[in-house]
Amino acid sequence: MRKMLFFLIILLIFLWGCAKTESKILDPVLSDGFIVDHLCTDINAIPESAIEAAKTNLHIAYGHTSHGSQIITGMNALDAFMGGEGLYTWNEGGSGGALDLQDTPFSGASDLGNPDRVSWAQSTRDYLDTHPECNVVIWSWCGQVSDASEEDILTYLNLMNQLEIDYPGVAFVYMTGHLDGTGLAGNLHQRNEQIRSYCRQYEKILYDFADIESYDPDGEEYLSLLANDNCDYDSDGDQIRDANWAIQWQDAHTSGTDWYLCYPAHTQALNGNLKAYAAWWLWSRLAGWNGL
Repeated sequence: MRKMLFFLIILLIFLWGCAKTESKILDPVLSDGFIVDHLCTDINAIPESAIEAAKTNLHIAYGHTSHGSQIITGMNALDAFMGGEGLYTWNEGGSGGALDLQDTPFSGASDLGNPDRVSWAQSTRDYLDTHPECNVVIWSWCGQVSDASEEDILTYLNLMNQLEIDYPGVAFVYMTGHLDGTGLAGNLHQRNEQIRSYCRQYEKILYDFADIESYDPDGEEYLSLLANDNCDYDSDGDQIRDANWAIQWQDAHTSGTDWYLCYPAHTQALNGNLKAYAAWWLWSRLAGWNGL
């Protein structure tokens, strides 16, 4: 009986140790990382040479569902807003001097949480193994960060890190989850902070989706005012969202001059504008621009 109890204790210690190991960050690789956030939405600050370098050198694969499509929707209408001269064009293949961006090219997963929280990694491997020209991979969340646990985010970070190890010639772009109205105290913000902290510490490349939609173009902050993905927020502190910062900004500025009309999923045109500006900042940084 004592021998059986002894072996049971040893087994429990072993299993506990395995569980603890699985919850740890697995030897992150350092890279020349940077963060694209609300401070990276001035499209006019990006040199034309940096845009051209991105179109010449990048071959991007982007996996997303509806929230992630905000970037694509914003990018689709951007060139016309910027003069229609073709500088900000993209297509699948990069024909005609456009940026080569493969939109939702992966099989077996739709985003970072669909059909589960791990399938996207194998889908990425399958794609890269058959598309050696791809040198940038970016996946977005839909709403899965809102109910993610710390362990869930560790799984995401570890899978991304392992891809970086296994495919050193590819830039992997991390992403935060979209706002859900739970503010600074919400689980979404805590999990996004977990992603940000990891990316800062280990110099990863982060497109900070949530931060971009937390500020208007004048730098006014709305996350702490319970802002959600539609840009609704609590304007008077009663914990009820009763205003929309994007619509307010659009109404106070000139369409076609200060902002452009587009129809991004779940949100307002201005948010789509900002996501597109930040996307080109990301592409330009990946192509070698220093962001200054």
